[in-house]
Amino acid sequence: MAATPDYSHFVKTDKEGRSRLDLAIDGITCAACLDDIETAMKRLPGVILARLNLTSHRLAVTFDAARIDSGALTGALEAIGYRAYPFEQRKVEADEAARFSLLLKCLGVAVFAAMNIMLLSISVWSGEAESMTPETRDFFHLLSALIALPAAAYAGQPFYISAWTALRQGRLNMDVPITIGVFLALALSVYETEHHALHAYFDSAIMLLTFLLAGRVMDQAMRRKTRAAAGNLAALKGENALRFESGAEEEKLVLVPVAALAAGDRVLVRAGERIPADGEIEQGSSALDESAITGETTGKKVGVGDMAYAGSINAEGALTLRVTAAGHAALIDEAARLIEAASAARSRYMRLSDRVSRLYAPAVHLTALATGLVWLALGASAHDALVTAISVLIITCPCALALAVPTVQAMASGAFFRSSLFLNDATGLEKLGEVDAIVFDKTGTLTLPEPRVANAQEIAPDLLELAARLARSSHHPLALALARSVGASAPLPDARETPGQGVAAPFDDGEVRLGSAAFCGVEGGAGPDEASSIFVRKGERWARMLIRQTLRPDAAEVVAGLRKKKFKIFILSGDRPEAVAPIAAHLGVTDWRGGQKPADKIAFIEDLKAQGARVLMVGDGLNDAPALAAAYASLSPIDAVHLTQTQADAVFLGERLAPVAAALEIARRARALMRQNLALAIGYNTIAVPVAMSGHASPLFAALAMSGSSILVTINALRLRGPGKSANLAPKDAKGEGAGAPRLSRLAS
Repeated sequence: MAATPDYSHFVKTDKEGRSRLDLAIDGITCAACLDDIETAMKRLPGVILARLNLTSHRLAVTFDAARIDSGALTGALEAIGYRAYPFEQRKVEADEAARFSLLLKCLGVAVFAAMNIMLLSISVWSGEAESMTPETRDFFHLLSALIALPAAAYAGQPFYISAWTALRQGRLNMDVPITIGVFLALALSVYETEHHALHAYFDSAIMLLTFLLAGRVMDQAMRRKTRAAAGNLAALKGENALRFESGAEEEKLVLVPVAALAAGDRVLVRAGERIPADGEIEQGSSALDESAITGETTGKKVGVGDMAYAGSINAEGALTLRVTAAGHAALIDEAARLIEAASAARSRYMRLSDRVSRLYAPAVHLTALATGLVWLALGASAHDALVTAISVLIITCPCALALAVPTVQAMASGAFFRSSLFLNDATGLEKLGEVDAIVFDKTGTLTLPEPRVANAQEIAPDLLELAARLARSSHHPLALALARSVGASAPLPDARETPGQGVAAPFDDGEVRLGSAAFCGVEGGAGPDEASSIFVRKGERWARMLIRQTLRPDAAEVVAGLRKKKFKIFILSGDRPEAVAPIAAHLGVTDWRGGQKPADKIAFIEDLKAQGARVLMVGDGLNDAPALAAAYASLSPIDAVHLTQTQADAVFLGERLAPVAAALEIARRARALMRQNLALAIGYNTIAVPVAMSGHASPLFAALAMSGSSILVTINALRLRGPGKSANLAPKDAKGEGAGAPRLSRLAS
């Protein structure tokens, strides 16, 4: 008896002490496999949750390690006919590439055979109308057999292997009726050829395989492109890093794998190298190429105290980083996990499609058998009854129904990622598509999470640059906000801070000061109520900088666009009414509330729901979490606190508000396409099945109709791609500049 494999070193433990193992699954062919695998896992003692991603064939199992070991999980899957092994990106990609290569080879063989057999078949059809001799017709049938039999044996491998595996385990999947249909069509054709019949059906069998393989290649190509985003993100961190380690006499650099880095480690990143982990810059200044994070190819100036994110490229000087998030906790890894969660999410439509597909395979066989028996009872010959039964078996294969929703789901996952969105909840896509009213929080949602210099355009650039460089030497919140907002390259040397007053440094045979009006020796006066003031002075020149929350760059444009699309817009904020009023006026929102407590927000949303509205809540603060849970659908920015993110159906990245509008547009289109595909699949079967049962569909027509319906729903799903956007982690701001890497927070996975 084979020993149970030990995969304990692949097991991860969460904060609650539960174990998680990600497995790659071979042998998945359709949506029915998903239910078989998840059900088999949930039957095991100690398994808490099992979720299979049909796009990546990745099974995430959460279990109690005290009750079941990791090897028993793969053993249970192999017992029902699926090969399972720990999910490792490179191995999975290699296996997937091999499977895709086989599909392409099978398709090539099928297409070559189909073209030649159709030439012979057309000759027979046209020859019958004229004067083709029986000997010539038999010769053409024989040539067709010599081409079709070996071609079908090779090209049908993906279907035969899957069907045999399912039958060995006492199951039926989508490939069983396909395999039976092909075998029966070929067997009947050989029989007809031996008995000099007028017709043979080699063309039907080969055309069936050709179109099915074409649909499967399209489906695989689409899914590979969708999930490549997560794989590409994970690959951006590189493989090795230079870590500082303390030796006997001095600190030395040691080359270590990126996976070995931990929070608190210090690493050296030389010019031209990728940042290996998220961290804070302790020494050095440079320009970072953050195109993988923000989409902006222009270098971003950074210095001591700034954050650098894994995947960015250090374009100039050497940097010393203190790692804040390593391993699988970096922003890129968390984004990749949310992409995975998005593609694994299943709406009500998808669950309906799964259930129908699972029940449909037995119905196909019963329908074909009943058709043959009825025709025999009505006096038809065994030959005619068998031909009709084969046509029914082929035409009713559940391919279109099984593909109707998953293809749209896969495309929606990719569209969300390209728009800087990540689904958190399985039904989020469907709920977002049904929203008709939107409630926005103000602070951190309509406005940017970090305070900014509101009047930067009114200040001389050189004075603003000096202020930002001085701000890097201070720990005051306003100074930190100023430094982040302006992004100066390096602090001024010899700066000295007077606690509670400001910071000063020698500069150009004089002194430059940053701080309060009294510290800078200027008459500041009172500033606006909603802003805080910080002053800078160099010689006789001085300026007041207003630090306050600023609107997201495209907030007005997005809100106006949503209003044009007939969404009802509301603002509910815990901030003072006098601070909310100018924001609402600028955005053109007439229905707004200030000073709202969590209970007030919930009451407002419940009132809207009582009026029949389906409310989307967009918020980021701790006080927004109850409202997010109460709303029909919810969104939060990446900067939201962890509790808020866990309540949201989706999170969005970047400084722009555009992902909110994109989420609603993509969800509406996806919902419409799911319904269209289900209608197409059901409508096809409603028309095609009676035609086949009545004997008016030849096996060739059945093959063309069934395969055509599968390709049709796949092509319809591809419409969700629409105008492409670059797959960046954050969109560009209104000036076309990179929005910058978002503040790191823990994403809900």
